Amino acid sequence: MNLTGYKLMITEAPQMKMRTDDVTGVESVATGFDGAPQFVVKLFMKKRPVEGERVPKGEEYAVTLRADPGDGFDEGSYVELIDATVSPWQNQRGSRFSSGISFSALGLKPTGR
Repeated sequence: MNLTGYKLMITEAPQMKMRTDDVTGVESVATGFDGAPQFVVKLFMKKRPVEGERVPKGEEYAVTLRADPGDGFDEGSYVELIDATVSPWQNQRGSRFSSGISFSALGLKPTGR
């Protein structure tokens, strides 16, 4: 995923990602294929303005982090994503069908802006 030309601001600090079992209703820590706990961070992503072009709107996205990002990533901090990926997903439960894309990254790196 190429985010060159975008600025990313944390709107919700990273926290442990949780899952709820559909059958039992028990909540547990989400883990990756390797068994490591995952984290989630909410980012406002906005393309940097280019002179002579209309200022673009931004959007907020939840990004799954495949490793503990560590400390110092507070709301309002500007960051870069390390090894960012985007993946399509789909789900069907009975007659209900949903689909979308999910964002993930290995971690976060602070930036000046």
